[in-house]
Amino acid sequence: MRCGIALGSNIENRLANIREGAKRTSLLHEPGVPIRVSSIYETTPVDCEPGTKPYLNAVMDINFSGLPVALLDRLRQIEREMGRPSERPRNAPRKIDLDVLYVGDLILNTPEIVIPHPRLSQRRFVLTPLAEIAPELILPGHSRSVRALLADLRDPGEVIRLHHLFFKQ
Repeated sequence: MRCGIALGSNIENRLANIREGAKRTSLLHEPGVPIRVSSIYETTPVDCEPGTKPYLNAVMDINFSGLPVALLDRLRQIEREMGRPSERPRNAPRKIDLDVLYVGDLILNTPEIVIPHPRLSQRRFVLTPLAEIAPELILPGHSRSVRALLADLRDPGEVIRLHHLFFKQ
């Protein structure tokens, strides 16, 4: 099943963190349709304390046949392996952040996982890279494409494309 993964980092070597997170996430990809990977964007922090450093963000679309919660568990394992603490304040600076955005056409709302990601359609820092790799995608529970959601978004956050080439698979 096609799965969207958001990647973010705003401490230490952000670029190296994003690339390493993407490399490790790509290992979850199963044969089928190729991985799609956005450029890397520098973005304004959203809902963070004043003085929080800008993030680097990107989006990947991989093929994963396991359960959504299994995908989330694997992403959390990658975060831990890369040095992200399990316990942390909400929206705290982070070395790596990996979020499940969507899993095929599924809509889930369980204590473990909410799909599609509950704030996905309200976040320029996610919609911009997603629109780069899947502009016509219609997210589960939505009636408009990612491109249309982005065009109508009122989020004033700044999103600047930094690197066209993300990483080599």
